[in-house]
Amino acid sequence: MSLVEINLLGPVELVVDGRAVAVGRKKQRALLALLALRVGEVVSTDRLVLDLWGEKPPKAAVGSLQNLVSELRRLIGAEVLVTRQPGYALELDPLHVDARRFERAVREGTGLRDALGLWRGPPLGDLAYEPFAAAEIGRLEELRAVAWEELFDADLGRGEHARLVPELERFIAEHPLRERPRAQLMLALYR
Repeated sequence: MSLVEINLLGPVELVVDGRAVAVGRKKQRALLALLALRVGEVVSTDRLVLDLWGEKPPKAAVGSLQNLVSELRRLIGAEVLVTRQPGYALELDPLHVDARRFERAVREGTGLRDALGLWRGPPLGDLAYEPFAAAEIGRLEELRAVAWEELFDADLGRGEHARLVPELERFIAEHPLRERPRAQLMLALYR
């Protein structure tokens, strides 16, 4: 069985046995992302059709989905992308998906700097206008902001105030409505 990794924290990227594999069609990348966001879970055909084509899918949407699945299986293997009623699932260690590794680090509060290093750009960057993407992008971006805030707290706790001032100023410029980093900046400046 091949080692499959899926990166969602930037443009969608598929890595098989250590090398990037081109996933040419946008709908294929969208399908890969949808399944990776729910790695290990069965995603129904109806849900996939709705997420890929929106409220008014074409009449041939189910057939198109089956073709996308078939093409994707050739890239990642039939043992990884499996059919399970009522749809499909990725049988993959969740930690082989960068977004899941990131979520775990934030949940556990460990390795946040390394977890933030997984980001290669806006999440699902090449799929921003797909029907399903806005909610997932918003969720991941919020989690990223929380991770930065947790990291700032940890760095303040270690007495790294002077180093943090420019990072906090940059973060506040990018997220002007967040209150926690403003308080962190005031504390860093005070100290």
